[in-house]
Amino acid sequence: MMNINANSTSDALLEDLSEEMIIDQVSNDLADVAQPRSGGGRRDLPQMMRKIPVTLTLEVGSARISLQDLMAIGPDSVVELDVLAGEPLVIKVNGTAIGRAEVVVAGENYGLKVIDLDGLNLDMMAP
Repeated sequence: MMNINANSTSDALLEDLSEEMIIDQVSNDLADVAQPRSGGGRRDLPQMMRKIPVTLTLEVGSARISLQDLMAIGPDSVVELDVLAGEPLVIKVNGTAIGRAEVVVAGENYGLKVIDLDGLNLDMMAP
């Protein structure tokens, strides 16, 4: 006959052992990230971050209109924006403003000419 208390005790020990193994594996994985690899150099996190793709956009301006006015917009409609003609446009990276620019023609495409960058700090990622 099997002792039920002994069975539940061994199950608890197995669960504890399993949790310890998982914690050890996570600790080892974190240590691998922080430690230099054999034959290679230390992982260069700032250099790796420079390769992350981002979306760069130019924001011309915006307009706050009613739903009624929005429903009335058609192919020949003109919506006045909150930016004066000739003013620099806002450069955004992933939706965050980082500076101002002008629109230019680059070959057959539009491009941007940077006027100033006030919200971009790549110095913290310098090698």
